[in-house]
Amino acid sequence: MIEVIIVIILFGIIASIGAQIIAKMYINYLQARTINYLQSQSNIAVEQIAKRLQYRIKDTAVARMTNATGDAILPLNHQSVTANFNVIEWIGYSNEAMLGNPPGWSGFIDLDGVNTNKSVGNGTLSTPGSNLTDANNTIKVLSNNTVDLNSIGSGSPAALIFRQKPAGFDPVNGYGWRNGVADPNYLVQVRMRDSTTFDVVSKTPTSIFEHYYLAHTAYAISREATGNADDFNLVLYYNYQPWSGGTWNSTTTSKAVLAEHVNLFRVNQVGNTVRIKLCLHDAEVSGAGRKLVACKEEVIF
Repeated sequence: MIEVIIVIILFGIIASIGAQIIAKMYINYLQARTINYLQSQSNIAVEQIAKRLQYRIKDTAVARMTNATGDAILPLNHQSVTANFNVIEWIGYSNEAMLGNPPGWSGFIDLDGVNTNKSVGNGTLSTPGSNLTDANNTIKVLSNNTVDLNSIGSGSPAALIFRQKPAGFDPVNGYGWRNGVADPNYLVQVRMRDSTTFDVVSKTPTSIFEHYYLAHTAYAISREATGNADDFNLVLYYNYQPWSGGTWNSTTTSKAVLAEHVNLFRVNQVGNTVRIKLCLHDAEVSGAGRKLVACKEEVIF
């Protein structure tokens, strides 16, 4: 009888230890599964941001701090940009519309060409080597038909942005970030006259440079709180034109949620190099017993 009792006691001890081991293994499994998921989601979100920033026009990037009292805006590489700036914006050149043979837009203006007319109010710009018809078809698809290079007087105009900047360059006011009016010395609104010629829709600039970018949209990434300060969504806004009065928070602007349950999002620019860091958490719903966080960093040149 004593031996039976001892065996029962030993089995009870072993069962207790085994249950603890199994419970610990299960918790470890939940944590590993959750961390893998968070790492995957953070990688996807960062790659989506990086690919868009890769085709940014570098000096167009700005940071905004939106609050009830106003809207502060600075160049992204300004030393006063802090974590309180909750929106970043930039203009991306139309990379997809450039692809092809010949390219949709060549990036070159023939300054002395017969189809380049520098007259104020009646400007035309010749861009030899371009196929603006193909570029227009691509831009219409990307913009959901809101930008049409072939339609004068309707829709949202595309922008031609000179790579070279005249003296007194101001990236905040020059691209229309502050008041929706772009300076024509930096940016001109254009339509297509034919496959190799732009019509200038806005005021013709006093100085025309040889190299340009073609853009049809700006992008904005906003941190949008859902409750706690360390739990917010990251939202991408696109298909809007700040050079003609469009804003990132307009009801007509397209948007998509890049990531949910974001714990931290930081963007820092030094010179033309942008560094982004994104951290996601599991909102303590994984069953792992504590909040789990995974981070991803990337540098874009």
